[in-house]
Order: sequence, then structure tokens, then C-alpha cells
Amino acid sequence: MTLMLTDPVSDYLTRLRNAITAQHAEVEVPASRLKREMTRILAEQGYIDGYSVEPTPVGDVIRIQLKYTDGRRSVVIGLRRISRPGRRRYVSHDEIPRVMGGMGTAILSTSVGVMTGHEAKQRGVGGEVVAYVW
Repeated sequence: MTLMLTDPVSDYLTRLRNAITAQHAEVEVPASRLKREMTRILAEQGYIDGYSVEPTPVGDVIRIQLKYTDGRRSVVIGLRRISRPGRRRYVSHDEIPRVMGGMGTAILSTSVGVMTGHEAKQRGVGGEVVAYVW
């Protein structure tokens, strides 16, 4: 039986969410360019401890080291998919949403690459709102 994913980004966020709920130290997700960039942003923003991209016989896999506070509470409180295959969500640079009043991060896929909402606003570019992280 082969599993066909219609939304790899939702799968990525769900795997992260499930690993955090189960308090795993790390989680593996199938790699793609978008997922690599999203993981890079999570690392830069301090939501995860680190990551590595490792080759497997089937394709690359991203191994993400999850980050917890001293009280074993996850640094990531929530992950939410915004633009879905059935309902894409695009914004211009002056409509980029603030997540949790600026405490969270919006991940955008723009014409000049994947970046945070803050960075997109600075560069004056809009794009597809992929997900929120807080």
C-alpha cells in the first residue's frame, strides 16, 4: 500500500505537532525545498534546536531536533496551516498578518524565496501565507 499525500505541508506540520505532543527529542520528515526552507526559518526564529538533511534510499529526509524549556514544555505552542490546496491565501506586502500580536511568526512563500512575514514586510514583497507558528 502506498500513501499519497495531497498536502505535504500539512503533513509536515502534523508530524511536528505530534512529536511535540509526545515530547520526542527529534522528528523525521520527508524533505522538499519548501519544507527545508520552513525548517530553516523555525531554526532561525529559535523554535527548534537544529536540523539536518540526510539522504535515504528513497529520498532526503529532514531530521529536526525539537526545543523544550527547562520544565519540558515545548517552545512551539502552536502550528497552523493557512494556505491550503483547496483555499490558497495570498497577501500583498501591506496586508501581511501579525501572528499573536507579533509574538508568533508567519511563514510566507514569495517570489524571492520563503521568508518570515517580518522579513517580507521589510523587503516589500507579498506572497502565499503558508503557515503560522507561535
